Amino acid sequence: MAVLFVVCLIASNLFATKVISILGINLPGAVVIFPISYIINDCICEVWGFRKTRLVIWTAFAMNLFVVLVGQLLVWMPAASFWDGAPHFDYMFNMAPRVLTGSLLAFLVGSTINSLVMSKKKLADKGRFFGVRAILSSLAGEFADSMIFMPIAFWGTPVKTLFWMMVAQVSFKVCYEIVALPLTAFVVRRVKDHEGVDTFDEGISYNPFKITDV
Repeated sequence: MAVLFVVCLIASNLFATKVISILGINLPGAVVIFPISYIINDCICEVWGFRKTRLVIWTAFAMNLFVVLVGQLLVWMPAASFWDGAPHFDYMFNMAPRVLTGSLLAFLVGSTINSLVMSKKKLADKGRFFGVRAILSSLAGEFADSMIFMPIAFWGTPVKTLFWMMVAQVSFKVCYEIVALPLTAFVVRRVKDHEGVDTFDEGISYNPFKITDV
């Protein structure tokens, strides 16, 4: 699950370079795969708890930063004279600094909030109502993600346009996760049974930087 989480994050940054249109609504291609990272986040937090999820989030952050930096290095390196793909490669990997900063920060904050809500709701609900807390945690995480990323990435866009872009993106992602909820719940049940684990985060530190506490 951790590996798939990392792959979804890296792939979403690459897929975001294409803008798609669904029912007349323009969205970055990342919406096809990025919500899966929140579904996996829910699964990991539900089974293994906030501390393991926190480690996975920081691992994904580090791996994504590594891919971005190596991609940027290759953009700066001269292309072979016979290769005509340089403009396309550069378009994929030459992210503007503010877009890169917004993307990484939004992921870190959004994923952490998602896990935090998931963990605290599980304690409050005594392990019941998985579907409700999965949706609420995703809504909180996706909202925080969009609130950070969209203004940074699309700075200068009219406020009204920016608002509706955020609403469309959050709505699409949350609806995506609601549709996938039966599968998510099934996977969580099977993993709990297989691992013999169902973690309740009692008395832990929710400090997002306390990575060594696993």
